[in-house]
This record gives sequence, C-alpha cells and structure tokens, in this order.
Amino acid sequence: MNAGNSLAKQIVRCSRTIAAGSGRKLKVIGLEESRAIAAHSRLTPLEVEITCLENGVVPMRYLRNIGTAGIQGQLKLLYSTVAICGAGGLGGSVIELLARQGIGHLVIIDNGRFVENNLNRQIMSGEDVLRRSKVKVAAQRVRRINSAIAVKKCSTYINDSSVDGLLKGCDVVVDALDSLSSRMVVEASCRRLKLPFVHGAIAGYCGQVMTVLPGDKGLSAIYGPGCDVRGVEAVTGNPSATPTAIAAWEVQEVVKLITGTGEPIRNRLLFVDFADGSLESIPLAQEGK
Repeated sequence: MNAGNSLAKQIVRCSRTIAAGSGRKLKVIGLEESRAIAAHSRLTPLEVEITCLENGVVPMRYLRNIGTAGIQGQLKLLYSTVAICGAGGLGGSVIELLARQGIGHLVIIDNGRFVENNLNRQIMSGEDVLRRSKVKVAAQRVRRINSAIAVKKCSTYINDSSVDGLLKGCDVVVDALDSLSSRMVVEASCRRLKLPFVHGAIAGYCGQVMTVLPGDKGLSAIYGPGCDVRGVEAVTGNPSATPTAIAAWEVQEVVKLITGTGEPIRNRLLFVDFADGSLESIPLAQEGK
C-alpha cells in the first residue's frame, strides 16, 4: 500500500494540468516522465500507465482517446488482451491501430513471411523485411509505436487442434485471415470460449465487417455451407487502401466492445464498395427466422 501511495504521489508530482476543451482540465504526464518512473520503480511501462489512469492522470499519448473512450475506457483498453489472426493486409493495419489506441496485450498469430507481392498493401511489409517472419516484424513495429504494450508472437498455423490454446485468455478476437476455412475454425473456437469475434474480409474495391457475439449465427448466415475456402481476393486482387479501410472498421469494433461505447455491427453485415462509393448494412437471418 505504501509503495502504491508513493508511486501515485510521484506520478501526480510529475504531471501537469492542461485545458482539454470545453473548459475541462486534465492532468497529463509525458512519455519521458512515465518511462523514468517505470525504470526507477522497477515496474513495467504498462503498469505505470495503468497506475497513472487509476489516479486520474492521462499519459499524453492517449490524450486524444479520452474524448471517446474516457479515462475508465482507456483503462479497460490497457487491461485488455486482443488476438489478431493474420498479420498481412488487414492484420498489419489492425495491429498498428490497436497499438496506437493502447490495447495492453496483443496476441499476433501468423505463420507467414513477407514476400514481394505484399508490398502494395501490407503496412508492416517493406523491402528490408522480405522473407522475415510477419509476427516478428509486427512485434518490433509495435514496440516502436508503443513500448508499453505486451506482445505474444505466435508463428503457427491456425487449426482445430491449436486454435483454442492460442485464443484462450483473450478478450476479443479479430479476423484478419484470407480463407473461409480458417475463419470458420476461429469463429468456432470463439463460440466455445465465449469470445467476441470481429470479422473482416476484403476483395478488390470491396470489404465487409461484422461482430459476432456468442449465440449469434455469424459467418454461416453470410456464406452458408459448402463455400469455396479460397479467398476471392486471390482473383480480384487488393488495392492498397481497401485493407486499411476495413481494418479501421474492425479496430473501432474492438474499441467499442472493450469500452462498452457505441453499438457493435451485430446481426448485420456492413458491406462497402469503394468503386461506386456505396455502403450497405445488410440484416442477417438468425436461427429460426
């Protein structure tokens, strides 16, 4: 208790008060100060950031989150664990945005390595990382963005025997995969583990997003049985912007689920066609309807 009080006093002493709009004032602390406190107290940067928020002091890096998430919402984000299944076009952008948002623990799952045809759209790729493991590159990127975040690297296949162990202990699971078969495996695991599943898929100028909660019909309401397991994007290709745009929708779903703000895209499919600028919200038939 004394150590905790001492840490809180140190944090408050190193903070400053700023005007945060609409006459509201907030106590904030800079990155240099919070990292110095972590080093001095032998705590992790994540533990210090959590203690800051618990004492009403906002790390400056999260200042622009507070208007939507609030201090308590940002705390929930820092405490949370999110699994990203796939670290390619969708997954790379999802990982980047979740790291900037301040998700405390990321589980990155992908057994692939970067190749040249990834360079047009996969934000984690680059000429200097070709043939390197996607999860290792992504983890290094996260550390450069937000060194407080804990990353678990899973360079492995997702299959029926491995999936539950990979996802157990997570709060939300994000679909950034490129085949229906692997999506179905992950969704089935989320049902068993009672986890929210944020689905996203892309093809050419089109993309789709929805959130599946335990008990929802989910992917079967879109695809039905016996569908081709290969991603259609292998035929249509992917321009650079499509995965980034859909990844942003997925990240917003994750934030809403964790913080309890807004309404998830649930029991409906959000379908966007960038070619003609259309956006549709398609209701999905549920069991017995």
